[in-house]
Parts: sequence; C-alpha cells; structure tokens
Amino acid sequence: MAKYLLLKHYRGAPAAANDVPMDQWTPEEISAHVKYMNDFAARLEETGEFVDSQALAPGGTFVRYDGEGRPPVTDGPFVETKDLIAGWMVIDVDSYERAVELAGELSAAPGAGGKPIHEWLELRPFYGVSSPTISECSFK
Repeated sequence: MAKYLLLKHYRGAPAAANDVPMDQWTPEEISAHVKYMNDFAARLEETGEFVDSQALAPGGTFVRYDGEGRPPVTDGPFVETKDLIAGWMVIDVDSYERAVELAGELSAAPGAGGKPIHEWLELRPFYGVSSPTISECSFK
C-alpha cells in the first residue's frame, strides 16, 4: 500500500470546469458538496483506503523563530499557503493508478448549481516504499 495526499486548492491550480468560488455558493450547494466529500471518505473507509481528511479555514499565519525572546509572526515574502490549500485527504492505496482513479472521482464533487466542479486536485505521494527516501533526494 502507498499513501498519497490529495490537495484541494483555493487558487493556484488550473481553473475548474465549474469555477464558481465556494463563497458564492448557496448553503444547499455547500451542504451537497460536504455530503459528497463525506460519502466519498466513508466508502474509502469501508475499503481500508481512507486515512484522514480535513478542510482548512482560509486564514492562517506563517510563524518564524527570529532569535531569543523574539518570536515574530511574518507573512512574506512567499506565496501564502493559506491562500492556496483549501483542504486535503490522505489515502492508502495499492497503486498509483488507483490513486489517480480516486482523485478523478473526488474532483467531480458538486459545486455551484449542483454541477460537478471537475476541479484539479494535486496528487502527491508520501515518501516511502514506492518513493525515494529523503537521503536519495537532492535539495539543491
């Protein structure tokens, strides 16, 4: 089994087919989207492929240690992760092909007007048996 991270983005990914921001959805559309996500996770729990998932609030803060007695809070100068990542799901599957299949299915969650979003999800493998170890990677 190999673990994969499915990342949902607020922005930064290619535009979805149904590209209406969630803050413009009706309460019913939001409920339908959340239900789809929960039902998807429940199905994967039954097959043993679900590990965890979370939705993230849009706010957040970068924090950096800046010396003794000075724990400043900073938000720059890089692209802010809080603006990019909306949530995530971790799956544990038998193959990369299965991970792609599940990501494609999750991409079809309903959005505005009850139509599938067909959003782009980022699929990232965890380091492990099917991936290189940290010591094998070049961080230059």
